[in-house]
Amino acid sequence: MNDNPSRSTELSANIRRLQNRIEELGRIGAITGGGVWRVALSDEDQEGRNLVVRWMNDLGLSIQVDQIGNVIGTRAGVLDCAPVLIGSHIDSVATGGLYDGALGVLAGLEAIQTLSEADLKTQYPIAVGFFTNEEGVRFTPDMMGSAVHQGSLSLQTALETVGTDGQTVGAELIRIGYAGDTPVKNMTPQAYLELHIEQGPVLENTNTTIGAVTGVQGISWTEFELQGVSNHAGTTPMHLRHDAGYVAAAIAVEARAIATDFGDNQVATIGVSELTPNLINVIANRARVTVDLRNTSDAKLHQAETRLIGFATDTAATEGVTLEKRTLARFSPVEFDTVIIDMVEKAAASSNHTYRRLPSGAGHDAQMFAPNCPTGMIFIPSTQGISHNINEFSSEQDIAAGMDVLMKVLLELLQKQLSN
Repeated sequence: MNDNPSRSTELSANIRRLQNRIEELGRIGAITGGGVWRVALSDEDQEGRNLVVRWMNDLGLSIQVDQIGNVIGTRAGVLDCAPVLIGSHIDSVATGGLYDGALGVLAGLEAIQTLSEADLKTQYPIAVGFFTNEEGVRFTPDMMGSAVHQGSLSLQTALETVGTDGQTVGAELIRIGYAGDTPVKNMTPQAYLELHIEQGPVLENTNTTIGAVTGVQGISWTEFELQGVSNHAGTTPMHLRHDAGYVAAAIAVEARAIATDFGDNQVATIGVSELTPNLINVIANRARVTVDLRNTSDAKLHQAETRLIGFATDTAATEGVTLEKRTLARFSPVEFDTVIIDMVEKAAASSNHTYRRLPSGAGHDAQMFAPNCPTGMIFIPSTQGISHNINEFSSEQDIAAGMDVLMKVLLELLQKQLSN
């Protein structure tokens, strides 16, 4: 075995093999138009997990499944210690694409296989992992598995979480065979890396190949439940209405106004909007609406939350509608390790890839590791900035560039000690 990894930066991953794995995993849960439905802890998620675990076994990795269903496969290093970890997720939204999450996991497999084929020994172990319920569409919050893994969410709370279909995380882990026995919070990596599609338009619009990700913006998910009175749409005077649908609509409009007024990095999205009885000529007596607020500044995000909740409370009271609110997820902004950010830029420059620094607008498992170990992300362009969509796509050329940078950064991390 080669004990000198100095030539490691010359290693080239097999991009065709990586692409083949992306496509094979994408056939599990395939939906019309080319996307995937592989929602967390579903039968499709189980099948996808089984495939990735099979690939881990093929590479001779030591595999652990923890109590929240996270799966980590490790290749030994010279030192018997915590590994440099490459990770992401393989669960999807209901109309997902082939690359979100899956690229990061399968890139980790490809990195390990490339090292093994070159017979290279590394100082630290290297591991690849996929984390349970990153998307958060069936069970909230998102990034659940990585949050439990790193101790920011309790295992019991996660296991007892009830999904949109009434099933619990714990029961579904048992059902699909991924209720592991490895304790959670059992490992802090030497460093954590994640290769990911940007899921936005910045890189493509600026003709940039590599994003050196500076951090993840703060995320706030709030659900509003409204209770009014159903009545006839034609005979009930406006001043006598208790219209839950109106209050829900007003909240949605206010969310957009907040984003417009705050400007800069503030965004707001209405993801769920439901009315009951949902009939054209009946005033809604019940409504449910969710608001997703995000900002790179925690102070501004807090201001946006305060304004939204104050508006919802006042509007419901004026309309005579009962309001209940529930926080579904709340994550403060996270900054990534400056040393790793510099390493990403240096690696991109050494291969003549165009690059730029940018924050992530989406949440990622990486943000759960950032408080505990040196953490970084590498972005590649998303065609037309599309993600969470069956038309999600990143070119093989861009994947190759991202893999090139990942390998360079990875091999440097495998040989040096970083302090958080």
